[in-house]
Amino acid sequence: MRRATRLDKARWLIVYSTDFVFLLGLTGLVMVYATWQGGMPVPLVVAGAALDVLIVVAGMRVFRLAVRGAPRPTRTLVVAGVAALLLTPFAAFPAIALWPAMMSPWVRRRTAILLALASMVPLNLLMTVAGGFEPILLFAQLVFTGLYASGVPVNLWLWRITQEAHEGQEARAMLAVSEERLRFARDLNDLLGQSLTGIAARTAGAEELLRTDPGAAAREMFEVRDAARRSLREVRTTVQNYRALDLDEVLSSVRAVLEAAGVRCTVDGDAAELPPESRTLLATVVREGATNVLKHSKAEHCTITIREGILEMTNDGVTGPVGEPAPDGLGGLAQRVRGAGGSLSAAATPGGEYVLRVVAPA
Repeated sequence: MRRATRLDKARWLIVYSTDFVFLLGLTGLVMVYATWQGGMPVPLVVAGAALDVLIVVAGMRVFRLAVRGAPRPTRTLVVAGVAALLLTPFAAFPAIALWPAMMSPWVRRRTAILLALASMVPLNLLMTVAGGFEPILLFAQLVFTGLYASGVPVNLWLWRITQEAHEGQEARAMLAVSEERLRFARDLNDLLGQSLTGIAARTAGAEELLRTDPGAAAREMFEVRDAARRSLREVRTTVQNYRALDLDEVLSSVRAVLEAAGVRCTVDGDAAELPPESRTLLATVVREGATNVLKHSKAEHCTITIREGILEMTNDGVTGPVGEPAPDGLGGLAQRVRGAGGSLSAAATPGGEYVLRVVAPA
């Protein structure tokens, strides 16, 4: 069973709070009951109660469609509008005011306001013709109409803001990765561009000397060989420096990224006595483990502990059977750790947790 993410919880909160607003429309049943007490036939009263319930249920359904970004449910809105019009003789304004609120996700703000005002006209016109117009009734109608016409669009706006914030967090993480790749690409370009250009020029010069002075051409090619070896050493040094991750910085960064994604992260690490190579290796494992938590689980909590050269990274996001580590992920890291003299294991526990354990090389 899939665990609920923070975005899921926000959606449920917004949807259910809006459901409560719509359920206030059931107070229109009080007006339907009052018309029965005033002498309206029972079949009409039952029909009025059914119309009231129909509008409330339709409103809850329409808001869920709006949250999912579905097309406008024209048929449902037309049925709800007709039901609201038929409720006019019952003065059930709490339910009647729901219709303009249901339209608000798909019309402009000015149009929604006009629809809200228009929904008040039939009832007030009927009360005026009947000679029983009461200002208190108009005030109550204004209160319900304003509540629905403003509350529903505001909740929908909150949901869209929440979605944008969630997508912004993911985009920020992807941007950080892209920037790091671009930085490394620039370093390699600066490093190899000049050296390879020089090697190409000296090779061309040696080619020209080969016809007139083979000895000078040979000496030039020896220089080219030495330049190529220097470039190779520089590339290896650059790659090693690139891979030399700072464990403390990685732990801090991973914690910030996980918490931004809604995963509470606890870090308890003591790796000060480990050699630089082991610290870099553990930093690589922590980074890959955090990536797996974000991509392949629905974790709510993650714990990272480092004690006496042993790293354990535990999360509660197991949602199904766990396969073998991917060759380009933890599988590749396991080979690298074993090659350095350590060990790596990753498995799910019976309690529904996933534990990544690394013993750093001595």
